[in-house]
Parts: sequence; C-alpha cells; structure tokens
Amino acid sequence: LDHTTLTYDTLRYGDFDDFPETSEPVWILGKDFNALTEKDDILSDVTSRLWFTYRKNFPPIGGTGPTSDTGWGCMLRCGQMILGEALVCRHLGRDCTVNQINPCQEISPLSVYSHLKTNCVEYYPSCPRETVLNIIRLALGKLTVLNIIRLALRKLTVFDSWSRLAVHVAMDNTVVTEEIKRLCMPWLDYGGAACAEPPGWMPKHNGCLEGACALAEEETALWKPLVLLIPLRLGLSDINKAYIETLKQCFQLPQSLGVIGGKPNSAHYFIGYVGEELIYLDPHTTQPAVEPCEDSQVPDDTYHCQHPPCRMHICEIDPSIAVGFFCRTEDDFDDWCVRIRKLSHTRGGLPMFELVDCQPSNFACSVDVLNLTPDFSDRLERFFDSEDEEFEILSL
Repeated sequence: LDHTTLTYDTLRYGDFDDFPETSEPVWILGKDFNALTEKDDILSDVTSRLWFTYRKNFPPIGGTGPTSDTGWGCMLRCGQMILGEALVCRHLGRDCTVNQINPCQEISPLSVYSHLKTNCVEYYPSCPRETVLNIIRLALGKLTVLNIIRLALRKLTVFDSWSRLAVHVAMDNTVVTEEIKRLCMPWLDYGGAACAEPPGWMPKHNGCLEGACALAEEETALWKPLVLLIPLRLGLSDINKAYIETLKQCFQLPQSLGVIGGKPNSAHYFIGYVGEELIYLDPHTTQPAVEPCEDSQVPDDTYHCQHPPCRMHICEIDPSIAVGFFCRTEDDFDDWCVRIRKLSHTRGGLPMFELVDCQPSNFACSVDVLNLTPDFSDRLERFFDSEDEEFEILSL
C-alpha cells in the first residue's frame, strides 16, 4: 500500500504547470505581483507559506490507530495550513520569507517555524497527547475546520502564553463587530468602557521563545490578535457566479488568511488568484513523518512547496468554503471592517456575508470557539473531510 501511495503521489508531484505569462495581476494573501517581471518573487512567496501534506509512518494515533492520514486527512492538513499562516502572521509578519531566516537570531523565523512544526501543527514524539494528529481521536464523528482549530488551541497550552490568539467563527453568514471586540478585549463592557483589568500573564517558556512570550504579553495587553473564520455556502451544487468577484477581492485584503475549500472529496488551501484561476496548495502528497533533529529543530524542506503552485478555475470550486482573516490589532480589525463595507458596495458582485455592529435580536447565541462541546460543534456548519464524502452542511 505504501509503495502504491508513493507511486501515485510521485506522479502527482511531478505534474505541475509553470506559472502563466500574463499581464493580469497576481494576488496572494493580500499582496499583488506582476507575473511578467516578478515570477521569482511569486514562487518565493508561495514557497514561504507553510505546506502540510499527508504523512505516513508516524506513531499510531491513540496507540493503536492509523499511522498515516493518506486518503482522509486533507481537510485536517488544510486546517493546519490556514492556522499556520495565522501564526506566521502573528509572530513574523506577512512579508517574512524563508529566505530571510537567520539562524543566529534569538527569535528568528527559523525558531518560530521550528516551534510551529514541532509544538503546534505536527507530530512531536515527546508530547504525543498535545499534537493535532492525536487530537483527532477526541473529535466526535468527522473532523471539521472548526474542530481542528478549536481543539488545537484548547489542547496546546503554548498558544495561551506565546500566541494569545482570539478565534471567532462567524455563524449564519454574519460577522458581528461587537462580538469580536468583546472577544478580543474581554475586559471591556458592552459600551467599550473598562470593566476589569486585562488578564494576567501566563508562565513563560524557557529557551529562545521566552523573549517572544514577553513581547506577546506587551503586544496583547489591549487586543488579542484575531483569527476570524467565516463558513459560507456560495451556491447549491456549483458556485454562484455572482459571488466570484467578491471572493477574488477577499484575497486582495491585507488581512487575508486564504480560503479552505476545494472539490467534492478533495480539500485544498487557496491562497490567491490570477485572472479566473485560483492559486492553491494541495495536501494530497504523502511524505514520511519527520522527527525533530537533536537540537529539536524540524527539517524544513518538506514543509514548503518547492514547485509552482497549483491552479484551478474559480468556477470549479465547491460552493462550501471557509474564508479566513487575521487582524493583529484593533486598528487592523477596524480597517478590515471598512474594506469589507466597501466590498459590499462594489459593482459586479454580491457580498458573501453581512457585517453588522450589534447582534440582531433573532441571531443565534455567541459561539466561544475555545469552549465548545464536541456535540455542539458537530452541529455547526461543517466541511467533511476528503476521500469518502462530499462537502456537506448540516443545519442547527
């Protein structure tokens, strides 16, 4: 089976078209490029994104479970990629590339990337109970994007002291700014006045990340960096063409984390577009599980896509998607709100979701992503994982 999988993946890995020669702008996670003069910059930017794929030969999940996620883990891997992008933006900034890594820095991209891969989103033998791959046994039924991020943030206590993220899943195609500000500034009352002191600081970690933890305490004193996920269905069996321009413009926003979606039975992580084609990272390649080196750093090569990015015509995407955004500060979130409201008035496209200041009276109760019970989260809008069922949405 491993040999068959390896042969299949090798064929897929080698079958990639070069990036097109076009005068149309290329947008990748809020940055625009010229394909005629900046092709190397485009490929460097794509390579710098964290790329998570199927893995094999990792220790059995739960002690007796699978040793590979080939054939069923693509949605999990896409969840890792969008969460990894949020953490890179949180700690390194959107513009950081792998070419800027300086191993001599105390808090360098290398140390951050290594920390993400070992402690956050990959298997790490010294703490198997705190890895995303082992977290899947805790979820009821099919894994969802929501479960991936909720359980990862809940179980990995390192996020509390190092990243201090607020994660919000907007329900019913509606983003309520009051809810988000209450989440990111929990010490404020409904009117924005202080009602309590900002929360105390968590214990710091030893090693090179201690300085990062101290910096995080200062940076998040007034605002916890926001990861905003918006599950959407943009059509019945096919995407409604009225949403295409709005979807494309989401990739132009500086707060963009990309989109999780794909085709039925096959999830992808979309990071941008050129013309009428979406640019995406494909998790459907099986690679051997990676063990940390003696210095606890993880070999880097298999976590960054070295070939030209995949492309798909936007009309081929399944209408069930999840759009992600990252707002580092309150000003960043306010800027996002202004841009979204402008998009809603753009001619040639329909808004994909609604942005309101206060919760409507008939709106469902607020969702605390980090404290959902598995039973409740299984009733939320979901995206079923890959190879056995199509994307499906369940009503509450």
